[in-house]
Amino acid sequence: MANLRDLGLSEYEARAYRALLRTGPTTAKELSRASDVPMGRVYDVLNSLEQYNLVRSQAASRPKKYVAVEPDAALDRLLDDKKRELEEKAQQYENIVDELVDELDAAEPVDQQFWTAAVGPEETVDLLLERLSAADEQIVMVAGSASPQFDLGEVSELVVEGLEDALSRGVTVSLLMTPTMVESLPRSVGERYTSQLADHPDFDVRIAEPLQGTFNLIDDVEVVIEVPNPLDPGEAFAMIDLKDPDFAADVRAEFDPRWEAAEPLSLSD
Repeated sequence: MANLRDLGLSEYEARAYRALLRTGPTTAKELSRASDVPMGRVYDVLNSLEQYNLVRSQAASRPKKYVAVEPDAALDRLLDDKKRELEEKAQQYENIVDELVDELDAAEPVDQQFWTAAVGPEETVDLLLERLSAADEQIVMVAGSASPQFDLGEVSELVVEGLEDALSRGVTVSLLMTPTMVESLPRSVGERYTSQLADHPDFDVRIAEPLQGTFNLIDDVEVVIEVPNPLDPGEAFAMIDLKDPDFAADVRAEFDPRWEAAEPLSLSD
């Protein structure tokens, strides 16, 4: 059940405000009796409520009287205070993250093999986006068959956002697809990629064949391979992330000649 304490008031403050709504204008002594707030605390409580702009006082009267602000106005003020606190907290956390990024940015050893895998549509997308966000220099994307990366839904938008973020960091992006893959893409997907990315000087799309499978080469040290669902090729079954410079070099050696022989994809294709 909702409570004034959920909006930042103490127990005594909540009691005092509710009592003022019942009693109307009243003195601190009368309020203490009506709210069960100890007399030794009631003035501090009333001062606090005045700082929240939840009560008004009539200083000219003797003894001084207090009246509650109408509930709608009071709740709006408490809500605004909470929103400001959350915004300040969010900014504090962002500043902390900015400070920690440089402190925790330790170079990963690239001369050691490491692999991991994610299973399931959501998990595979999370892994892919994580690895795209980790790129420092270059992303190579090869799409030889239908892939959830290029679907009509949220995944496609997330991948585009990931590539845009990479480009903004100075990462170059090379996308190689088969003509069949290009033709099979819904127009909205092609428009999404070309309109948001094609004009960027570090983004390049080419077409070539034959190509098999879908994978991403990250910084020439990491290969992220998509494993389609055998029962539904349009859905990702798993994503394998293999960090192995030697294997990545082999993939690069196979990719480069195909990239050089590939044709640029024009917006009219």
